[in-house]
Amino acid sequence: MTVTALWLALAAILVLLMLSGFFSGSETALTAASRARLHQIEKNGDWRAGVASRLIASRERLIGALLLGNNLVNIMASALATSVFLSVFGEAGVALATLVMTALVLVFSEVLPKTWAISAPERFAIAVSPTLRIVVAVFAPIVIGVEWIVRNILRVVGVNVRDDTFILSAHEELRGAVDLQHIEGGLEKGERDRLGGLLDLAELEVSDVMVHRTNMLALNADDDPGNLVNAALGSPYTRLPLWQGESDNFVGVLHAKDLLRALHAAGGDAAKINILEIAAPAWFVPDTTSLQDQLNAFLRHKSHFALVVDEYGEVMGLVTLEDILEEIVGEIADEHDVELEGLRPQADGSVIVDGSVPIRDLNRAADWNLPDDEATTIAGLVIHEARMIPEERQIFTFHGFRFTVLRRERNRITRLRIMPLGQVRPLSGGEVQRVTSAAPSSS
Repeated sequence: MTVTALWLALAAILVLLMLSGFFSGSETALTAASRARLHQIEKNGDWRAGVASRLIASRERLIGALLLGNNLVNIMASALATSVFLSVFGEAGVALATLVMTALVLVFSEVLPKTWAISAPERFAIAVSPTLRIVVAVFAPIVIGVEWIVRNILRVVGVNVRDDTFILSAHEELRGAVDLQHIEGGLEKGERDRLGGLLDLAELEVSDVMVHRTNMLALNADDDPGNLVNAALGSPYTRLPLWQGESDNFVGVLHAKDLLRALHAAGGDAAKINILEIAAPAWFVPDTTSLQDQLNAFLRHKSHFALVVDEYGEVMGLVTLEDILEEIVGEIADEHDVELEGLRPQADGSVIVDGSVPIRDLNRAADWNLPDDEATTIAGLVIHEARMIPEERQIFTFHGFRFTVLRRERNRITRLRIMPLGQVRPLSGGEVQRVTSAAPSSS
């Protein structure tokens, strides 16, 4: 090999190593880049961010083109290096070429460009996207052929790769990002709960957040108007459902402001008020309506209150706009709210809760992760797991907690003590017991 040919070969190897670094860095940058940030950059006027977003959208095609280009230049660089070393060092050149090229590719074509790309993925992706668009277009026929071969080989061995295999739903991606930011300290617990509550609206039904029928405050429309006025003014609620004849026959909703206007027009004489005339029609919604749909319905109808019915048309409870908003922002309290004694932390690390406390509220308050798929309230969860209605002082252990039934009224569990497993709690005589069992038990 002449001196001129030798220098040309070395120059070609250098160019190929640079191209290898370009492909490696581009793969890392476009894989790590945030499509949300790219979208925002595109809105700010950088058209290259839109190109990068479209490349990421067809990720399989992009990765195929990058791998093809990277392998092509690496093989060409290795072949040229072997030829150069053979001409200079003879038969020992093969081993030397392998060692030298491995070191060069590792440092300058893999580690260096990938470290650079991961330090600023969006900026790197924007810079390389115009060139990569051409590369992907040129390699497209080969990549399509390779994809077809790979998919058919995988299908033979029982692996069915669909076109949407690499697509993650927006909700899952956002939820994962929120949890990751909370773990890394970027989001506080309250911020995580609010964002998580917003994402949960489509998965929850109104039956999960409604005020149950047993806890509803409803008025008898046939009662004396004076008594109705006193009951409405003494209530902490602005809207009250009205029933007539039978307690299951709901005929309207009384708004406190409408009542005060009617009372003022009647000169303060409650006997002159016809409650049914000033009551708004009752709005009934199915218990299976998602919170997202119900929130949209509240906004469309400009209403804040609805009665929830089951498949047989029986009223199960009521849901308000505030109930849905509380799933996002947490408990909303004002000067007229009554403080409910539903959650009482104890000195030994346990928590005493009323059986009617919703599991989601308990999880949010205590930062626990009790499942709420099969039950809405904490009492319902214990009955579901126990497969029975427990007696007082019965103890059950599941989901990493010990549940002690403190009070039962008829067939309802009204109070429980919950102890996280592993908590140390004092016993009589100054002894200490550590709860470690995780197996379901009852006594």
